Amino acid sequence: MGANFSALFIDQDGLSSVSSSSVGLGDLPESCLASIIGYLDPPEICKLAKLNRAFRGASWADFVWESKLPPNYQILVDKILGFVPEKLGKRDIYTRLCRANTFDGGTKKVWLAKSTGGVCMSISSKGLQITGIDDRRYWNHIPTEESRFCSIAYLQQIWWFEVDGEVEFPFPAGTYSVFFRLQLGRASRRFGRRICNSEHVHGWDIKPVRFQLWTSDGQYATSQCTLSDPGEWFHYHVGDFNVENSNSSTKIKLSMTQIDCTHTKGGLCLDSVVIYPSKFRERLKHKGFLKCAKPM
Repeated sequence: MGANFSALFIDQDGLSSVSSSSVGLGDLPESCLASIIGYLDPPEICKLAKLNRAFRGASWADFVWESKLPPNYQILVDKILGFVPEKLGKRDIYTRLCRANTFDGGTKKVWLAKSTGGVCMSISSKGLQITGIDDRRYWNHIPTEESRFCSIAYLQQIWWFEVDGEVEFPFPAGTYSVFFRLQLGRASRRFGRRICNSEHVHGWDIKPVRFQLWTSDGQYATSQCTLSDPGEWFHYHVGDFNVENSNSSTKIKLSMTQIDCTHTKGGLCLDSVVIYPSKFRERLKHKGFLKCAKPM
């Protein structure tokens, strides 16, 4: 494209009035460059900003970043960030929303996916209602570097297994997938190596776990899955929900149960519930982190 641009300076005798080596994309006005890079993904825009001063200036154009922000970004700013300076540029707003912003007493985190601008959320185990969580004979909260909340809930043994949760949030319009992030066995490090103790893992192969999802506008999904493969974190798919109105909050309730009291179950690590735009499901599958439950 730079060569074509340089060709504009060739006179009728075929002689260049300006050296072709001195003319290129960087010589375009910043407004033109901004219009071009607006078609790129945010990471690509940031890379181009390092080329020269013209690209750097164009990469700060508000209209470039406003097109990357969710349509209800101002509602998200008020919900997540609270007060922000009036003169804060759209690129700075995008950057701040891409951080893992904590709310609701530190039990929830929400962020924008850097490459797509999609809203993602995580609810910690401490933000869920877990039957028996206050009885150390059954459950314990243990610190770990393997959670974005630096803590997980570990189940030693229980008869009645039930976890419930809910969240109300102004999700942008789109389709979202809900997952429980779980691991069988308790991981630790010894001499710098990760090891997993599966001593307490039992009961999950007898009956499947049931997952359920409800939304405030009447959507419902249910599925079931047998927990397996100790020692690895997996995202167990609960179901999907749709959001049509970005300007109002969607209330979501979810549960995970295995309440067959004919046997005990234990040795389970519960990290969090995560909500991603549904297209992220393929990424999880590609990385081997996804467990697809069977619809009921």
